[in-house]
Amino acid sequence: MGRYINNLILKGEGMNLDFKYCISDPQKIARTLSAFSNSEGGKLLIGVRDNGSLAGVRSDEEYYMIDSAATLYCDPEVRIMTRNHTVNGKNILEVDVPKSVKIPVKAKDEEGRWKAYFRQGDQNFLADRVILQVWRRSGSSRGLLLRFDDKENVLLNHLRGGEKITVAGFRKLAGINSKTAEKILSDFILCGIIVCEASEKGLFYRLSNEFEPAK
Repeated sequence: MGRYINNLILKGEGMNLDFKYCISDPQKIARTLSAFSNSEGGKLLIGVRDNGSLAGVRSDEEYYMIDSAATLYCDPEVRIMTRNHTVNGKNILEVDVPKSVKIPVKAKDEEGRWKAYFRQGDQNFLADRVILQVWRRSGSSRGLLLRFDDKENVLLNHLRGGEKITVAGFRKLAGINSKTAEKILSDFILCGIIVCEASEKGLFYRLSNEFEPAK
């Protein structure tokens, strides 16, 4: 088991793996459960510091906290699976978080509000209204009819130069309201034309690497 955990740690934190020194607040850990559930699923290692060193945990207490996060602070509940590992005399709690069949999974914040998160790289990000709309519409069996007029062409022309854009930036560029901007951006994501790129500065939209605009 020690080799198994050490091999995971050597991979480092990423899209499907997160280290937690401890769990002191189930509401905070619920954000990670939401993000993994809404993305590709993932694994938490509780009792591991950010640098990969082992801290160890008291399994009963940590299990209670993670179970509370999954059942009380996530909607719908997240069906986690846990395993205990002893490595160098220290207890490490492994938590498997599957991708949810019902998206979005929302986490309850400190003010009682339900918010949805997604995972990019080794970070969790709050989903904006564009991402929420994509999730809602991606489960529909209805086809998508995409019409290009001045608004759509303004967006494409801006992005063709390798630029990124925010919802507010697109709204200002095209002279449209937020609802229209969000609808067009979600249309483009669903058609594979653009992708969302998240960072600490916010959510940006850029052309998909697979999209080759007509010349």
